[in-house]
Amino acid sequence: MRGHCILSHGFESGPDATKVTALAEAAERAGWTHERPDYTDLDAMREVTELGDVPARLRRLLALARAAAARGPVVLAGSSLGAYISGLVSLQVPVAGLFLMAPPVRMGQAQPLAAAAVPTGIIHGWHDELIPATHVVEWAAPRAARLLLVDDGHRLSEHVDTSASEFGALLASLP
Repeated sequence: MRGHCILSHGFESGPDATKVTALAEAAERAGWTHERPDYTDLDAMREVTELGDVPARLRRLLALARAAAARGPVVLAGSSLGAYISGLVSLQVPVAGLFLMAPPVRMGQAQPLAAAAVPTGIIHGWHDELIPATHVVEWAAPRAARLLLVDDGHRLSEHVDTSASEFGALLASLP
């Protein structure tokens, strides 16, 4: 195996969601192992914030990423809130790459999205109703991230196969 991918679902989604399932299949085809953490228990904790317990999401991913990094190369991928926590965790654990779907580069009072300077692929919808495409372009530009903007909304439901293909391309580009 080439390394390990941790695929984080979005808020009020789950580990069997269509997009992260497609990414898992792409990882297998590329020779990478993978896991899909379940954050649904934390998303249900609305008494913490309207987005559930985000700090606990971060801690859960951080623990998984540290354990995986001790065994070999790690790539973090996520959708929406999963993309946000993947970026933040990449600053604390050495990762080989990042793949961000509909990343919230700004989230109210939360710190803006930050991420390690590693090969990064991003797919985002031009018509995302939650995160303006221009915000993502502005975030991606100084990083020279590979950014694909598609004719879709926040869920990227019309571009699941495209997302998996782009993820596979990122994995193939890594040493």
